[in-house]
Amino acid sequence: MISRSLFAAVWLASSAMAQPPLTTIQDVLYKADGTRFNGTLTITWTSFEAVDTSAITTQTTTVPVVAGNLRVQLVPTTTAAPAATYTVKYNSDGRITFSETWAVPSSVQPLRVRDVRIASTQAGLASADTVVTPVQESDVFGLVPDLGARPLKGPGYAAGRVALVNPNGSLESVTGSPSDCVRVDGSSGPCGSGGGGGSQPSFVDGDSPAGIVDGSNTAFTLSAVPNPSSSLALYRNGMLQKAAQDFTNNGRAIQFLAAAAPQPGDTLLASYRLAATDSGTPQLFPAPQILCAGAGTGNNTVTFASLGACAIPAGILLPGDRVEIHVDLDHQGALGGFTVEIHWGAAILLHRDAAASDAQITARGEAAILTTGARLSAQSWGTVLPFAATVASSTDAYANGLTIDFQGKAIQAGDTVTLRNYTVVRLP
Repeated sequence: MISRSLFAAVWLASSAMAQPPLTTIQDVLYKADGTRFNGTLTITWTSFEAVDTSAITTQTTTVPVVAGNLRVQLVPTTTAAPAATYTVKYNSDGRITFSETWAVPSSVQPLRVRDVRIASTQAGLASADTVVTPVQESDVFGLVPDLGARPLKGPGYAAGRVALVNPNGSLESVTGSPSDCVRVDGSSGPCGSGGGGGSQPSFVDGDSPAGIVDGSNTAFTLSAVPNPSSSLALYRNGMLQKAAQDFTNNGRAIQFLAAAAPQPGDTLLASYRLAATDSGTPQLFPAPQILCAGAGTGNNTVTFASLGACAIPAGILLPGDRVEIHVDLDHQGALGGFTVEIHWGAAILLHRDAAASDAQITARGEAAILTTGARLSAQSWGTVLPFAATVASSTDAYANGLTIDFQGKAIQAGDTVTLRNYTVVRLP
Protein backbone atom coordinates (compact mmCIF):
# COMPACT_ATOMS: atom_id res chain seq x y z
CA MET A 1 0.00 0.00 0.00
CA ILE A 2 2.86 2.36 0.88
CA SER A 3 4.74 1.59 -2.32
CA ARG A 4 1.61 2.22 -4.44
CA SER A 5 1.07 5.63 -2.79
CA LEU A 6 4.71 6.53 -3.29
CA PHE A 7 4.51 5.63 -7.00
CA ALA A 8 1.43 7.80 -7.46
CA ALA A 9 3.14 10.76 -5.80
CA VAL A 10 6.20 10.40 -8.00
CA TRP A 11 4.01 10.19 -11.14
CA LEU A 12 2.07 13.31 -10.18
CA ALA A 13 5.28 15.18 -9.52
CA SER A 14 6.78 14.14 -12.84
CA SER A 15 3.55 15.12 -14.67
CA ALA A 16 3.67 18.53 -13.07
CA MET A 17 7.30 19.00 -14.04
CA ALA A 18 6.54 17.97 -17.66
CA GLN A 19 4.26 21.00 -18.30
CA PRO A 20 6.22 23.71 -20.16
CA PRO A 21 6.36 27.26 -18.79
CA LEU A 22 3.71 29.67 -20.08
CA THR A 23 3.68 33.42 -20.68
CA THR A 24 0.42 35.34 -20.35
CA ILE A 25 -0.50 37.85 -23.06
CA GLN A 26 -3.23 40.14 -21.78
CA ASP A 27 -4.42 43.33 -23.45
CA VAL A 28 -7.42 45.41 -24.53
CA LEU A 29 -7.80 45.65 -28.32
CA TYR A 30 -9.42 48.60 -30.10
CA LYS A 31 -10.38 49.37 -33.70
CA ALA A 32 -9.31 52.53 -35.48
CA ASP A 33 -12.66 54.22 -34.83
CA GLY A 34 -12.14 53.86 -31.08
CA THR A 35 -14.59 51.00 -30.56
CA ARG A 36 -13.45 47.78 -28.94
CA PHE A 37 -12.50 44.82 -31.11
CA ASN A 38 -14.85 41.84 -31.07
CA GLY A 39 -13.97 38.58 -32.73
CA THR A 40 -11.42 35.82 -32.44
CA LEU A 41 -7.69 35.34 -32.77
CA THR A 42 -6.54 32.24 -34.61
CA ILE A 43 -3.03 31.40 -33.37
CA THR A 44 -0.95 28.92 -35.37
CA TRP A 45 2.52 27.52 -34.75
CA THR A 46 4.84 24.85 -36.04
CA SER A 47 6.64 22.24 -33.93
CA PHE A 48 9.44 23.41 -31.66
CA GLU A 49 11.13 22.49 -28.36
CA ALA A 50 10.48 24.67 -25.34
CA VAL A 51 13.22 25.86 -23.04
CA ASP A 52 12.50 22.95 -20.69
CA THR A 53 12.85 20.51 -23.63
CA SER A 54 9.07 20.00 -23.81
CA ALA A 55 8.04 18.99 -27.35
CA ILE A 56 5.46 21.44 -28.72
CA THR A 57 3.66 20.01 -31.75
CA THR A 58 2.21 21.90 -34.69
CA GLN A 59 -1.26 23.09 -33.79
CA THR A 60 -3.80 25.92 -33.93
CA THR A 61 -5.90 27.47 -31.20
CA THR A 62 -8.71 30.00 -31.33
CA VAL A 63 -9.02 32.66 -28.64
CA PRO A 64 -12.21 34.72 -28.27
CA VAL A 65 -11.96 38.48 -27.85
CA VAL A 66 -15.04 40.03 -26.24
CA ALA A 67 -15.34 43.81 -25.82
CA GLY A 68 -11.64 44.06 -26.67
CA ASN A 69 -10.46 41.85 -23.81
CA LEU A 70 -7.72 39.41 -24.82
CA ARG A 71 -6.10 36.86 -22.52
CA VAL A 72 -4.09 33.89 -23.71
CA GLN A 73 -1.19 31.80 -22.33
CA LEU A 74 1.49 30.59 -24.73
CA VAL A 75 4.79 28.74 -24.50
CA PRO A 76 7.70 31.17 -24.94
CA THR A 77 9.31 31.00 -28.37
CA THR A 78 12.29 33.31 -28.02
CA THR A 79 14.10 30.54 -26.13
CA ALA A 80 12.77 27.70 -28.29
CA ALA A 81 14.86 25.35 -30.38
CA PRO A 82 14.66 25.90 -33.26
CA ALA A 83 13.57 29.55 -33.07
CA ALA A 84 9.83 29.71 -33.44
CA THR A 85 7.03 32.28 -33.79
CA TYR A 86 3.25 32.37 -33.66
CA THR A 87 1.12 33.43 -36.64
CA VAL A 88 -1.90 35.34 -35.37
CA LYS A 89 -4.92 36.07 -37.60
CA TYR A 90 -7.52 38.54 -36.40
CA ASN A 91 -11.05 37.51 -37.37
CA SER A 92 -14.00 39.89 -37.18
CA ASP A 93 -17.39 40.07 -38.88
CA GLY A 94 -16.85 36.66 -40.45
CA ARG A 95 -13.58 37.40 -42.26
CA ILE A 96 -9.85 37.74 -41.63
CA THR A 97 -9.14 41.43 -41.08
CA PHE A 98 -5.36 41.17 -40.79
CA SER A 99 -2.58 38.95 -39.43
CA GLU A 100 0.71 39.41 -37.64
CA THR A 101 3.57 37.44 -36.09
CA TRP A 102 4.31 37.07 -32.38
CA ALA A 103 7.60 36.17 -30.66
CA VAL A 104 6.77 35.37 -27.02
CA PRO A 105 9.53 35.74 -24.40
CA SER A 106 9.54 34.14 -20.96
CA SER A 107 7.83 36.38 -18.41
CA VAL A 108 6.19 35.93 -15.05
CA GLN A 109 4.28 39.17 -15.61
CA PRO A 110 1.48 39.45 -18.20
CA LEU A 111 2.66 41.01 -21.48
CA ARG A 112 0.77 43.25 -23.89
CA VAL A 113 0.41 42.56 -27.61
CA ARG A 114 2.95 45.23 -28.47
CA ASP A 115 5.51 43.33 -26.35
CA VAL A 116 5.27 40.20 -28.50
CA ARG A 117 4.44 41.61 -31.96
CA ILE A 118 7.25 41.34 -34.53
CA ALA A 119 7.54 44.45 -36.73
CA SER A 120 7.61 43.68 -40.44
CA THR A 121 10.04 45.03 -43.02
CA GLN A 122 8.56 46.71 -46.05
CA ALA A 123 10.54 48.05 -49.00
CA GLY A 124 13.75 47.38 -47.07
CA LEU A 125 12.80 49.65 -44.13
CA ALA A 126 11.83 48.29 -40.74
CA SER A 127 8.90 49.99 -39.04
CA ALA A 128 7.58 49.11 -35.62
CA ASP A 129 4.14 50.50 -36.52
CA THR A 130 3.79 48.84 -39.93
CA VAL A 131 2.62 45.28 -40.35
CA VAL A 132 2.48 43.87 -43.87
CA THR A 133 -0.57 41.65 -44.11
CA PRO A 134 -1.35 39.60 -47.21
CA VAL A 135 -4.89 40.20 -48.48
CA GLN A 136 -6.67 37.26 -50.04
CA GLU A 137 -8.61 37.87 -53.26
CA SER A 138 -11.71 36.49 -51.56
CA ASP A 139 -11.37 39.16 -48.86
CA VAL A 140 -12.03 41.94 -51.41
CA PHE A 141 -15.73 42.21 -52.17
CA GLY A 142 -16.51 41.50 -55.83
CA LEU A 143 -12.88 41.01 -56.87
CA VAL A 144 -13.11 37.31 -57.76
CA PRO A 145 -16.11 37.67 -60.16
CA ASP A 146 -14.60 40.82 -61.67
CA LEU A 147 -11.34 39.00 -62.37
CA GLY A 148 -13.28 36.13 -63.91
CA ALA A 149 -15.14 38.50 -66.25
CA ARG A 150 -12.06 40.25 -67.64
CA PRO A 151 -10.51 39.17 -70.94
CA LEU A 152 -7.60 36.78 -70.56
CA LYS A 153 -4.41 36.57 -72.62
CA GLY A 154 -4.51 33.73 -75.10
CA PRO A 155 -1.51 31.71 -76.28
CA GLY A 156 -1.06 33.96 -79.30
CA TYR A 157 -1.05 37.26 -77.38
CA ALA A 158 1.76 39.67 -78.24
CA ALA A 159 2.23 43.32 -77.33
CA GLY A 160 2.18 46.02 -79.99
CA ARG A 161 -0.17 44.28 -82.44
CA VAL A 162 -3.87 44.39 -83.29
CA ALA A 163 -5.91 42.29 -80.87
CA LEU A 164 -8.58 39.73 -81.80
CA VAL A 165 -10.87 37.55 -79.69
CA ASN A 166 -10.31 33.83 -80.22
CA PRO A 167 -13.16 31.24 -80.08
CA ASN A 168 -12.50 30.77 -76.34
CA GLY A 169 -12.99 34.46 -75.61
CA SER A 170 -9.29 35.11 -74.94
CA LEU A 171 -7.22 37.90 -76.48
CA GLU A 172 -4.67 37.02 -79.13
CA SER A 173 -2.76 39.11 -81.65
CA VAL A 174 -3.24 39.25 -85.40
CA THR A 175 -0.29 37.84 -87.32
CA GLY A 176 1.06 39.17 -90.59
CA SER A 177 3.20 41.89 -92.07
CA PRO A 178 3.05 45.34 -90.46
CA SER A 179 1.71 46.71 -93.76
CA ASP A 180 -1.15 44.17 -93.97
CA CYS A 181 -4.81 45.04 -93.46
CA VAL A 182 -6.95 43.23 -90.86
CA ARG A 183 -10.37 41.82 -91.75
CA VAL A 184 -13.40 41.46 -89.48
CA ASP A 185 -12.70 37.76 -88.86
CA GLY A 186 -9.20 38.59 -87.58
CA SER A 187 -7.35 37.36 -90.66
CA SER A 188 -4.82 39.62 -92.36
CA GLY A 189 -3.37 40.11 -95.81
CA PRO A 190 -2.11 42.73 -98.24
CA CYS A 191 -4.41 45.74 -98.29
CA GLY A 192 -6.85 45.62 -101.20
CA SER A 193 -6.70 41.84 -101.61
CA GLY A 194 -9.73 39.65 -101.04
CA GLY A 195 -9.93 36.31 -99.34
CA GLY A 196 -10.57 34.53 -102.64
CA GLY A 197 -7.45 35.84 -104.33
CA GLY A 198 -9.26 38.51 -106.38
CA SER A 199 -9.13 42.26 -105.88
CA GLN A 200 -11.65 44.13 -103.79
CA PRO A 201 -12.99 47.51 -104.97
CA SER A 202 -10.75 50.42 -104.00
CA PHE A 203 -11.80 53.97 -103.17
CA VAL A 204 -11.07 57.51 -104.21
CA ASP A 205 -11.63 60.03 -101.43
CA GLY A 206 -11.07 63.76 -101.57
CA ASP A 207 -11.10 63.95 -105.38
CA SER A 208 -11.29 67.56 -106.60
CA PRO A 209 -13.26 67.60 -109.90
CA ALA A 210 -11.54 69.48 -112.71
CA GLY A 211 -13.36 72.52 -114.08
CA ILE A 212 -13.59 76.31 -113.86
CA VAL A 213 -15.50 77.57 -110.81
CA ASP A 214 -16.81 80.89 -112.09
CA GLY A 215 -20.56 80.75 -111.44
CA SER A 216 -21.45 79.90 -115.04
CA ASN A 217 -19.54 76.67 -115.76
CA THR A 218 -21.56 73.57 -114.87
CA ALA A 219 -19.37 70.81 -116.38
CA PHE A 220 -16.68 69.13 -114.27
CA THR A 221 -14.60 65.97 -114.61
CA LEU A 222 -13.62 63.35 -112.01
CA SER A 223 -10.18 61.72 -111.96
CA ALA A 224 -11.73 58.21 -112.23
CA VAL A 225 -15.04 56.51 -112.98
CA PRO A 226 -17.30 55.83 -109.96
CA ASN A 227 -18.34 52.18 -109.83
CA PRO A 228 -21.15 51.88 -109.04
CA SER A 229 -22.19 55.40 -109.98
CA SER A 230 -24.47 55.51 -106.92
CA SER A 231 -21.35 55.42 -104.70
CA LEU A 232 -20.49 58.99 -105.75
CA ALA A 233 -20.74 61.47 -102.87
CA LEU A 234 -20.23 65.02 -104.13
CA TYR A 235 -19.71 67.88 -101.66
CA ARG A 236 -19.90 71.61 -102.32
CA ASN A 237 -18.39 73.66 -99.49
CA GLY A 238 -18.83 70.65 -97.23
CA MET A 239 -22.52 70.18 -98.07
CA LEU A 240 -23.59 66.97 -99.77
CA GLN A 241 -25.12 67.52 -103.22
CA LYS A 242 -28.09 65.39 -104.26
CA ALA A 243 -27.93 63.46 -107.51
CA ALA A 244 -30.58 64.42 -110.11
CA GLN A 245 -31.52 67.50 -108.10
CA ASP A 246 -28.14 69.26 -108.01
CA PHE A 247 -26.12 67.33 -110.62
CA THR A 248 -25.99 64.33 -112.93
CA ASN A 249 -23.13 61.89 -113.41
CA ASN A 250 -22.05 59.98 -116.49
CA GLY A 251 -18.74 58.15 -116.17
CA ARG A 252 -16.17 60.73 -115.14
CA ALA A 253 -18.39 63.66 -116.18
CA ILE A 254 -20.37 65.72 -113.66
CA GLN A 255 -23.02 68.11 -114.94
CA PHE A 256 -24.46 70.58 -112.43
CA LEU A 257 -27.94 71.95 -112.92
CA ALA A 258 -27.90 75.65 -113.81
CA ALA A 259 -29.44 76.67 -110.49
CA ALA A 260 -26.75 74.75 -108.61
CA ALA A 261 -23.72 75.99 -110.58
CA PRO A 262 -20.68 76.36 -108.30
CA GLN A 263 -19.88 79.99 -107.51
CA PRO A 264 -16.44 81.62 -107.28
CA GLY A 265 -14.69 80.51 -104.10
CA ASP A 266 -16.68 77.26 -103.80
CA THR A 267 -14.82 74.05 -103.01
CA LEU A 268 -15.83 70.75 -104.68
CA LEU A 269 -14.80 67.38 -103.25
CA ALA A 270 -15.90 63.91 -104.34
CA SER A 271 -15.63 60.43 -102.84
CA TYR A 272 -16.57 57.21 -104.63
CA ARG A 273 -15.75 53.55 -105.09
CA LEU A 274 -13.79 52.13 -108.03
CA ALA A 275 -14.06 48.96 -110.03
CA ALA A 276 -11.53 46.24 -109.15
CA THR A 277 -9.55 46.92 -112.34
CA ASP A 278 -9.64 50.72 -112.06
CA SER A 279 -6.25 52.37 -111.72
CA GLY A 280 -7.54 55.20 -109.55
CA THR A 281 -5.30 55.91 -106.58
CA PRO A 282 -7.00 55.65 -103.17
CA GLN A 283 -6.76 58.83 -101.11
CA LEU A 284 -7.34 59.69 -97.47
CA PHE A 285 -10.98 60.36 -96.68
CA PRO A 286 -11.55 64.07 -96.03
CA ALA A 287 -13.76 64.94 -93.11
CA PRO A 288 -14.73 68.37 -91.76
CA GLN A 289 -12.93 69.05 -88.48
CA ILE A 290 -14.32 71.29 -85.75
CA LEU A 291 -11.31 73.24 -84.53
CA CYS A 292 -13.15 75.29 -81.89
CA ALA A 293 -16.69 75.80 -80.65
CA GLY A 294 -18.32 77.34 -77.62
CA ALA A 295 -19.84 80.42 -76.02
CA GLY A 296 -18.00 83.62 -75.23
CA THR A 297 -18.20 86.52 -72.80
CA GLY A 298 -19.58 90.06 -72.84
CA ASN A 299 -18.08 93.56 -72.78
CA ASN A 300 -19.87 96.72 -71.57
CA THR A 301 -16.96 99.14 -72.03
CA VAL A 302 -16.08 101.43 -74.92
CA THR A 303 -12.73 99.68 -75.41
CA PHE A 304 -12.30 96.59 -77.58
CA ALA A 305 -12.04 93.38 -75.56
CA SER A 306 -11.79 89.75 -76.58
CA LEU A 307 -15.13 87.96 -76.28
CA GLY A 308 -13.68 84.59 -77.25
CA ALA A 309 -10.83 83.10 -79.25
CA CYS A 310 -9.83 80.00 -81.22
CA ALA A 311 -6.13 79.11 -81.14
CA ILE A 312 -5.24 76.86 -84.09
CA PRO A 313 -2.00 74.92 -83.36
CA ALA A 314 0.94 74.79 -85.75
CA GLY A 315 0.76 72.17 -88.49
CA ILE A 316 -3.04 71.95 -88.63
CA LEU A 317 -3.75 74.14 -91.66
CA LEU A 318 -2.45 73.14 -95.08
CA PRO A 319 -2.61 74.78 -98.52
CA GLY A 320 -5.98 73.99 -100.11
CA ASP A 321 -7.83 73.88 -96.79
CA ARG A 322 -10.79 76.13 -96.11
CA VAL A 323 -11.77 77.41 -92.67
CA GLU A 324 -15.38 78.40 -91.97
CA ILE A 325 -16.23 80.71 -89.08
CA HIS A 326 -19.77 81.08 -87.71
CA VAL A 327 -20.46 83.59 -84.96
CA ASP A 328 -23.59 85.00 -83.24
CA LEU A 329 -23.68 87.99 -80.90
CA ASP A 330 -26.30 89.75 -78.76
CA HIS A 331 -26.63 93.40 -77.73
CA GLN A 332 -28.17 94.43 -74.42
CA GLY A 333 -29.10 98.03 -73.67
CA ALA A 334 -30.36 101.04 -75.64
CA LEU A 335 -27.82 103.75 -74.82
CA GLY A 336 -25.95 103.31 -78.08
CA GLY A 337 -24.73 100.90 -80.69
CA PHE A 338 -21.78 98.56 -80.65
CA THR A 339 -18.88 97.40 -82.80
CA VAL A 340 -17.68 93.86 -83.47
CA GLU A 341 -14.56 92.56 -85.19
CA ILE A 342 -13.17 89.16 -86.16
CA HIS A 343 -9.38 89.00 -86.31
CA TRP A 344 -7.59 86.37 -88.38
CA GLY A 345 -4.16 86.59 -86.80
CA ALA A 346 -3.11 90.20 -87.39
CA ALA A 347 -5.64 90.73 -90.21
CA ILE A 348 -9.20 92.01 -89.68
CA LEU A 349 -11.57 89.56 -91.34
CA LEU A 350 -14.74 91.48 -90.31
CA HIS A 351 -15.60 94.92 -88.89
CA ARG A 352 -19.23 96.03 -88.36
CA ASP A 353 -20.76 99.00 -86.52
CA ALA A 354 -24.29 98.22 -85.34
CA ALA A 355 -27.02 100.54 -84.12
CA ALA A 356 -28.62 100.61 -80.67
CA SER A 357 -31.69 98.84 -82.08
CA ASP A 358 -29.60 95.89 -83.27
CA ALA A 359 -30.38 93.28 -80.60
CA GLN A 360 -28.72 90.49 -82.53
CA ILE A 361 -26.03 90.18 -85.16
CA THR A 362 -24.64 87.16 -86.99
CA ALA A 363 -21.56 86.72 -89.16
CA ARG A 364 -20.02 84.11 -91.42
CA GLY A 365 -16.38 84.15 -92.36
CA GLU A 366 -14.14 82.01 -94.57
CA ALA A 367 -10.42 81.68 -95.03
CA ALA A 368 -9.07 79.91 -98.11
CA ILE A 369 -5.61 78.67 -97.13
CA LEU A 370 -3.02 79.53 -99.77
CA THR A 371 0.59 78.44 -100.09
CA THR A 372 1.45 81.53 -98.07
CA GLY A 373 -1.23 83.45 -96.23
CA ALA A 374 -4.96 83.19 -96.85
CA ARG A 375 -7.81 84.76 -98.83
CA LEU A 376 -10.45 86.05 -96.42
CA SER A 377 -14.14 86.73 -96.96
CA ALA A 378 -17.00 87.56 -94.59
CA GLN A 379 -20.74 88.22 -94.52
CA SER A 380 -22.76 89.76 -91.70
CA TRP A 381 -26.21 91.11 -90.91
CA GLY A 382 -28.31 91.96 -87.87
CA THR A 383 -31.73 92.90 -86.56
CA VAL A 384 -31.67 96.13 -88.58
CA LEU A 385 -28.06 95.96 -89.72
CA PRO A 386 -28.07 95.48 -93.50
CA PHE A 387 -26.32 92.57 -95.16
CA ALA A 388 -22.72 93.26 -96.08
CA ALA A 389 -19.88 91.19 -97.56
CA THR A 390 -16.16 91.85 -97.58
CA VAL A 391 -13.04 90.31 -99.12
CA ALA A 392 -9.49 90.67 -97.81
CA SER A 393 -6.10 88.96 -97.75
CA SER A 394 -3.84 87.82 -94.94
CA THR A 395 -0.11 87.24 -94.91
CA ASP A 396 -0.09 85.60 -91.46
CA ALA A 397 2.16 82.52 -91.25
CA TYR A 398 -0.54 80.00 -90.38
CA ALA A 399 1.97 77.12 -90.44
CA ASN A 400 3.29 78.35 -87.08
CA GLY A 401 -0.17 78.45 -85.54
CA LEU A 402 -2.80 81.17 -85.68
CA THR A 403 -5.45 82.69 -83.41
CA ILE A 404 -8.94 83.77 -84.46
CA ASP A 405 -10.10 86.46 -82.01
CA PHE A 406 -13.68 87.72 -81.62
CA GLN A 407 -13.70 91.29 -80.27
CA GLY A 408 -16.43 93.72 -79.34
CA LYS A 409 -17.11 97.04 -77.59
CA ALA A 410 -20.05 99.28 -76.74
CA ILE A 411 -20.47 102.75 -78.22
CA GLN A 412 -21.88 104.00 -74.89
CA ALA A 413 -20.58 102.58 -71.60
CA GLY A 414 -23.26 100.48 -69.95
CA ASP A 415 -24.50 98.66 -73.03
CA THR A 416 -23.20 95.11 -73.43
CA VAL A 417 -22.21 93.12 -76.50
CA THR A 418 -22.03 89.37 -75.83
CA LEU A 419 -20.62 86.50 -77.88
CA ARG A 420 -23.31 83.82 -77.68
CA ASN A 421 -21.87 81.10 -79.89
CA TYR A 422 -18.98 80.53 -82.27
CA THR A 423 -17.79 77.59 -84.36
CA VAL A 424 -14.61 77.22 -86.41
CA VAL A 425 -14.57 74.34 -88.92
CA ARG A 426 -11.71 73.15 -91.13
CA LEU A 427 -12.62 71.69 -94.53
CA PRO A 428 -9.72 69.71 -96.05
